[in-house]
Amino acid sequence: MYKVILVSGALALSSLATNAMADGAVTGAAGGAITGAIVGGPVGAAIGGVAGGVAGAVVDPPPREVVTYVEQQPAPTSSVVVQQPIVVGKPLPAEVQVIPVPDNPRYAYTVVNNRHVIVEPQTHRVVQVIE
Repeated sequence: MYKVILVSGALALSSLATNAMADGAVTGAAGGAITGAIVGGPVGAAIGGVAGGVAGAVVDPPPREVVTYVEQQPAPTSSVVVQQPIVVGKPLPAEVQVIPVPDNPRYAYTVVNNRHVIVEPQTHRVVQVIE
């Protein structure tokens, strides 16, 4: 019975967050709570909500227009080579130069290890890797 009530509440929260155009953390928290409730009951919902909130805050994909713009940019003749893995949510080394996306200053891009990478220009945090 508790699972049904908890899942219903989590679904209502998810719907409210979606209707309010909430940011990634709220959407992630709602999704995590739902999954946690199904798998682990009330305790799972609490843990899932926290984990989903953290993941939602880290992985907030850029708008489709930004991805399309970056995909259409020609690859340079030489790509920057970085030894560390390129991971969404982690920053690129500060010495990697990024190019701002003209119509959306929240994003920039670069080509690292022959892959287009969308980043936050201030922090160099990887937002998306385009394969």
